[in-house]
Amino acid sequence: MRLKGRIAIVTGASQSIGKAVALKFAAEGASVVVNYFSNKVLAESVVAEIRKAGGSAFACKANVADEREVAVMVDRCIKEYGKVDILVNNAAIDPRKKWDEISVAEWDHVMANNVRSQFVCCKAVFPYMKQQGYGKIINVSSVTFWFGKTGYVHYVASKGAIIGFTRALARELGGDNITVNCITPGAVLTETELQKVGSIEAQDEATETLKRLQSIPRRQLTDDLVGAFVFLASADSDFTTGQTLNVDGGWMMH
Repeated sequence: MRLKGRIAIVTGASQSIGKAVALKFAAEGASVVVNYFSNKVLAESVVAEIRKAGGSAFACKANVADEREVAVMVDRCIKEYGKVDILVNNAAIDPRKKWDEISVAEWDHVMANNVRSQFVCCKAVFPYMKQQGYGKIINVSSVTFWFGKTGYVHYVASKGAIIGFTRALARELGGDNITVNCITPGAVLTETELQKVGSIEAQDEATETLKRLQSIPRRQLTDDLVGAFVFLASADSDFTTGQTLNVDGGWMMH
């Protein structure tokens, strides 16, 4: 168990990538705060799964772009577990819209949810990580940053900002023995994909396209991704900071 005794906050952990990371961290011995924004039932089901396997977790509702709600979440983590060792900034939104039809309000909404949220969460956990002289921050960006994607200008811009934020924050926190790294997942097949693409036919078309583009010719699953999170959350990466790890089956290379 590479995370035994560690305490982790995973944002957006009620489903998809965040859920998979929360479950994997718990399996590796961490106690997990399962953050969610709107679906308490899904979040509680993640907690139940962790507890059934003998782990420790609780669900916590918070809009991670809101300083006050994040402060309450972190305070609850400290009261429950006494510390926070790991923060995974996973929560995000990814609306699709033609770039010149995006309103300023829509742009700001994406930036708040995808970028400001990570800044807010990092600020909230920093005093506790600094005090204990140890911390792991893992920010989640996207493979779309490496190639750009039509219909996602605001989303891709936000994911690029996360990489810049990761690098700058790593410089700030290295002296406190806090590492800050980033993961860019590929096109992960999750339970929410069908809803996003709109039809089985569109999903099948995307699958065939990805098979041609990736070096590993199959769809990426959450199980293909969680090992990278464990690495960056564990002592194995104690001298790794400011880095962006692309996990996409060899689609984009840099």
